[in-house]
Amino acid sequence: MRLVLTFCAALYLPCFSWGQGIPRADTIFINGIVHTVNPADQTVSGFAVKDGRFLAAGSNEHVLLRRTKSTDVIDLKGKTVIPGLIDSHVHSTGAAIYEYDHVVPPMHEMADVLAYIKKRVEILEDDQWIFMSQVFITRLKEQRFPTREEMDRVAPNNPVLFRTGPDTAVNSRALELSGIDDSFVPPDDSNYKLERDEEGKLTGVLRSGSSLLKYESNTKNPSHDERVAQLKKLVRDYNRVGITSVSDRNTNDTALEIWRTLHEAGELSVRAFLFYSMNANKSPEEIKSRIEKAAADPLHQYNPHLWLRGVKVFLDGGMLTGSAYMRKPWGVSEIYSIRDPEYRGMRYIEQERLYQFSKLMLENGFQMTAHSVGDGAVHALLEAYRTIDENDFQVSEHRPCITHCNFMSLEAIESMAELGVVADLQPAWLYMDGRTLLKQFGEDRTKYFQPYKTIFEKGVMVGGGSDHMQRIGSRRSVNPYNPFLGMWITLKRQPRYMSETLHSEQKISRKQALRLYTFNNAFLTFEEKEKGSIEPGKLADFVILDRDIMTVDVDDVKETQVLETYLGGRIVYDQDKDNQLTGE
Repeated sequence: MRLVLTFCAALYLPCFSWGQGIPRADTIFINGIVHTVNPADQTVSGFAVKDGRFLAAGSNEHVLLRRTKSTDVIDLKGKTVIPGLIDSHVHSTGAAIYEYDHVVPPMHEMADVLAYIKKRVEILEDDQWIFMSQVFITRLKEQRFPTREEMDRVAPNNPVLFRTGPDTAVNSRALELSGIDDSFVPPDDSNYKLERDEEGKLTGVLRSGSSLLKYESNTKNPSHDERVAQLKKLVRDYNRVGITSVSDRNTNDTALEIWRTLHEAGELSVRAFLFYSMNANKSPEEIKSRIEKAAADPLHQYNPHLWLRGVKVFLDGGMLTGSAYMRKPWGVSEIYSIRDPEYRGMRYIEQERLYQFSKLMLENGFQMTAHSVGDGAVHALLEAYRTIDENDFQVSEHRPCITHCNFMSLEAIESMAELGVVADLQPAWLYMDGRTLLKQFGEDRTKYFQPYKTIFEKGVMVGGGSDHMQRIGSRRSVNPYNPFLGMWITLKRQPRYMSETLHSEQKISRKQALRLYTFNNAFLTFEEKEKGSIEPGKLADFVILDRDIMTVDVDDVKETQVLETYLGGRIVYDQDKDNQLTGE
């Protein structure tokens, strides 16, 4: 699609305009619609690149002042350009191998779930485990867990583990092999919960209780090299949808080495900011040892390609499974198999420990964040940050983060703005799960569910992510990582299977939606001076699109196609070449 104008080939351009003291460009792009996302949100026609960074941005005449005999001049012919897109929340190393053993089909209704279990029964021997991961009940037509009896019917001789977030549903054989029956009584200090029916019998739903199960995997386990190869494949697919940077928000030691290997091989075509996985409930000695190990890693020093700078813990459960920690009770629910009218969800870290842990992470040079889905968890984490701010040191310069924060309140948003706390949200959850959440909580309790407009108005820096965990494919993944779908969701706020919007007063503008995946996400990782906009001196990460997302019909935004993706001025995805390879 590109047209390179060689020296003196375009008569309407100056053949040589090398001004004294003006740095020369390697490449100049002209005649485009370039949304810079700079402080003034300017749209210009051209930009220049030198040594992997933007040299200039402005009118054709302005950028052509950097042209020399050796400069490539590329005519965009009216195409739209945006900064490289950033996903604030992925789990790439796990997602890349999700289908390594076998393809897992999409599941939209209970019949799909049971058909998959039945197919695995035909392949496996008796007592071999059938494992299903992240088939969220909010996205099934029936909006519920599979029952113990349903799974027993299709798999009477195989244990079945249906895992969705921190919660699981199992069949009778799984309970039997794990030594769990109706007489089982959890210890008083346990942080899990077993759901029971009206007669006191186990339903098979375990809240954060998967450790009780004697699960044995029977799937193939990829080698380190195979994991690296799969990650490379996934990263290329990120480039296909314009993603040039990601934040991996739960990097264990194995994942860290996979990222490191790909980086050292020079084959990492996205920039990755890593959040080291931590357990706040470990002993002080174990926590200290693990954080010292991360701090001593060379990747803890700034690296524009791979940076180990964050730390993540899990404060509560999930909204997709019925265990997010809420300020008010969830309410008895058939959707989530909740029987206790006073149940408020699951909280995993008590307040004093949360405060001490957060303080330790921040003062050791790590950005602290916690998985905090429910408004109860959001307020608890903010309380910990405020305690540090009032008693120890100012937290704003450390940019402490709240991960997910789907359910918020006006007080929480104002507190975040005051303290300088940043937010990582996933628009796709509004689209995929909004219908179920509205059914469960109603209009009033969803008023501050992903309240993007209020967040922007109050001055909180919020970034957009996907929480990509399964499959390669920006729309076939369980949590879709297509950023244009994400932008459209914030513009439309129309959940799947609904004809109406979910709190339309929280819609944001197109420029704000673009900022969500560019400058804001760069700020979340302390890199707003390095990337996130098309400005002189910043890394030349940018994307050429097939349409202008600022002017097309709003529903066309989600259908946007990427023509080319550049990382540091180097092309890492070309639709024309990709189509030739795939035969399209």
